[in-house]
Amino acid sequence: MSSIATQYLLSLPPAMARDFPKLEKRPPPVWFSVADPDGSKLGSGGGVAHVLASAWQATGNGSFTEWLYSSKKLLLMAGGQSRRLPAYAAPGKILLPFKALRGVPGQRLDQTLLDIQLPAYEQVLSHAPASMRALVTSGDVLLRFANRLPDFPEVDVLGLGMWVKPEVATDFGVFFSRRDNPTALSFFLQKPSALEIQSHSAEYCHLVDTGMWLLSEKAIDVLFRRCGWNGKSFPTGAPAPYELYAEMGLALGSEPTAPDPEISSLSSAVVALPDAEFYHLGTSRQLIESISAIENRENTRSQPGWTGRQPHPDQHVQNSRFSIPLRRQENHTLWVENATIPASWKIASEHILTGIPDNDWPLQLTRGQCLDIVPVGDTDFAIRPYHIDDLFKGKLGDESSHWLGDAASTWFAQRGITFHEAGISPETDLQQAALFPIVSRGQLTGEFVQWFFAASPVDSPALRTLWLHARRIGAEALCTVCNLERVYQQRRRNLVLVLPSFIANNRWNSFYKLDLQATADTFADLLLDLPAPTDLDPLDEAHAHSFRAAVLRRRGGDDWQKHEKAAFAKMRNLIVNGTQIDGVDPQRNVLDDQIIWARSPVRLDLAGGWSDTPPYCLQYGGAVLNLGVNLNGQPPIQVFAKLSEEPEIVLRSIDLGVESRIASYQDIDDFGSPTSSFALAKAALALAGFLPRFHSTGQYSSLRQQLTAFGGGIELTFLSAVPKGSGLGTSSILSATVLGALGEICGLGWDKQALFQRTLALEQLLTTGGGWQDQAGGLHLGIKIIETRPGLEQNPVIRWLPEHLIESGLRTGQILLYYTGITRLAKNILQEIVRGMFLNSRKHLDIVDAIRAHALASFDVLQMGSWEALCDAVKTSWELNQRLDAGTNPPAVQAILERGKEFIAAAKLLGAGGGGYLLIFAKDQEAARRLRTELTIHPPNATARFVGFNISSEGLAITQS
Repeated sequence: MSSIATQYLLSLPPAMARDFPKLEKRPPPVWFSVADPDGSKLGSGGGVAHVLASAWQATGNGSFTEWLYSSKKLLLMAGGQSRRLPAYAAPGKILLPFKALRGVPGQRLDQTLLDIQLPAYEQVLSHAPASMRALVTSGDVLLRFANRLPDFPEVDVLGLGMWVKPEVATDFGVFFSRRDNPTALSFFLQKPSALEIQSHSAEYCHLVDTGMWLLSEKAIDVLFRRCGWNGKSFPTGAPAPYELYAEMGLALGSEPTAPDPEISSLSSAVVALPDAEFYHLGTSRQLIESISAIENRENTRSQPGWTGRQPHPDQHVQNSRFSIPLRRQENHTLWVENATIPASWKIASEHILTGIPDNDWPLQLTRGQCLDIVPVGDTDFAIRPYHIDDLFKGKLGDESSHWLGDAASTWFAQRGITFHEAGISPETDLQQAALFPIVSRGQLTGEFVQWFFAASPVDSPALRTLWLHARRIGAEALCTVCNLERVYQQRRRNLVLVLPSFIANNRWNSFYKLDLQATADTFADLLLDLPAPTDLDPLDEAHAHSFRAAVLRRRGGDDWQKHEKAAFAKMRNLIVNGTQIDGVDPQRNVLDDQIIWARSPVRLDLAGGWSDTPPYCLQYGGAVLNLGVNLNGQPPIQVFAKLSEEPEIVLRSIDLGVESRIASYQDIDDFGSPTSSFALAKAALALAGFLPRFHSTGQYSSLRQQLTAFGGGIELTFLSAVPKGSGLGTSSILSATVLGALGEICGLGWDKQALFQRTLALEQLLTTGGGWQDQAGGLHLGIKIIETRPGLEQNPVIRWLPEHLIESGLRTGQILLYYTGITRLAKNILQEIVRGMFLNSRKHLDIVDAIRAHALASFDVLQMGSWEALCDAVKTSWELNQRLDAGTNPPAVQAILERGKEFIAAAKLLGAGGGGYLLIFAKDQEAARRLRTELTIHPPNATARFVGFNISSEGLAITQS
């Protein structure tokens, strides 16, 4: 098997286990699906053992241990019979379609519970210590929790819990730990009563089990042996039945409920997930209630001022053509998915309607009646009617065993059918009872469907005979014979029909918050007509242009670039317009012989970079942890400004050795051209009021006239003592420094906040885009975290950090700055990532969300003063940057890291990566010395070198001679 970070292992019902790679487009070996052996009852522990053993046998090379350590394993246990949620028994509840929630970005119209839940599981698994090899999860829950996870102790079994009231915890497993040591597991109880939980409350904390358990190799080994593993296989061909929670769980902890010496030898702990929300999707009612609760929760988050007085009416329609007007009171508790419901139907409430093909039936449903039409074979259908509260449990002949909301025997009696006639023993469990007829499309009529639901059915020998003589099947068998490919095809056809109206109503359904890349792929493949972006707010208009570009690019169209440029232009105008409205009137502020000297440090980013980039920061806010530093004892970015007699502007670059003279507004106004020299300085001059549209009055007819009134020309001289493509934020910091010098010489009174805003606008004027962390890092001294809130006005809030940890590393030589001699310009990288942001790419948004959260976590690390934790934080930053952009770490840079790996505790390329400067944290002083010697004597190229640096105590400094 090729090297992969995580292998995803799923226990699924038989039909889906077989078709999962094709239907979900998740191929092996990264993904592996398997069903429980026929007729087996493995229990939760036996099921885990079966999935792991089957995956090793199918995808592993070498021993089980070698396979276990080749990648971390995420186990999604979703192979149950789903007795209480029949609609999704065949695919498994983990693959039930999950509607796009209003206000939640990056969702797909065809997403499943797996798509929604997977990022959280991946976050937990990546956060776990390396010794924890597997995360076991449940397939019928939705868990939401904060991005910032607490430290996970390194144990054999780690349970992840959440705080709930005792009366809520009674339906689940519960972890107990002593109040003076809440992480150390004392004991575990399965579904204890509220009274029992309260009886322990004086001495113990309690956390409800979320179903997520992290297991070490030792814990997996013990579990396997409990299931009969002999070191190579299970002798009977399948694991012996064993319960993970009800047996293994009870033997865990320092005070186990059911002591077992071998299991008690496993170290165990429990950790509370922060800000956790738990939604159970185990039953038909829970499906509707949980999705409604999530939607109400999102309303309170995404709509300021929403009071909750109009909660969600529990009406959920997706992937469906639905022609009945819905009323809040009469049609509550409704789930319609992958179905056609014509106006000829009459419905009430508490319905789940799934899989129903095109029809014109005059059907009438009363409260609680549900219908699932299941495709079988190439053309046939199974009719599965049921009641929303049916449990599909118990003997068919028992009065307490209900089907269609009443005793099953009542349904038979109402239709004059005996169990003997039907060929079904009354002792048969309802889940196995052959109740559901498989019929042709012609036999699937409204009259036949109505016959199932009628309390007093019309005496129809034909319908009675049809049911008796049809091939009938039980609920359990449907999970094997269901043709899931036809389910997916029908769902896709429905999507084709409803997608245009969904786009047309985008102002009410948040279409432009969807994962527009995935939607564009679907749209392009279905050959649908492109919608015109009309009546949209400006940022949604940018998203609309990006969507059109993505569709055309997918179809191979020639003009997709036009729409992508329009998206970038729309965002650029949003940012720049605020600056243009606040025009300025530059007035001479120096004497003839005075020189303005502005100098700035460069910035080294430790965490959070990319979260400061529009449009992400405009929509979600950003957080970046960085430090301003001088190189070789000097601020490396310097700008000199002075007056000249001639009414012209002279621009000089010391490091480039070039000069330009500007005598007209036209010369300044070409800063947006790719061939313009000194574009950055010209854009700065424009923002300083030397272009009419940025001037407060626009009273001058020419630049010469304006400079004459100003009292002379201006000479600007720049020095950037940093190589191009360094990753130190040079361009933005130089922009801020030029603006600072101009603000001083022109008496504009710009403080660092104003320079921050103008630099952000300048970057947009140059069409290079970019975020705000570079100028914030150079404008402000020291080590700090910079945060902004969502909105067009990005106003940074800065909190400074103690410097002793970094200063100590500099004194000992353990923190090194190495110029790799490799350059890579950020503009192309930026364009690709910003494209993903415009398209609400779930992949991009999830990673940038994690990057932003990691900046806040790193802030805490620096306050704690732990060298090891700081190194871990830098490593995580580097890993996140590589996940966002694989080109961040090119082979030439990786070669440098490989050469120094025995000396390096952590390292990351600065900025967008791909080259430039490498920030290195050595393991100790001797490792730092040996690394410096190795790379100095044997550099990777002619310009690679170590560069000295120190933390800036000033940030941007401006003085007059």
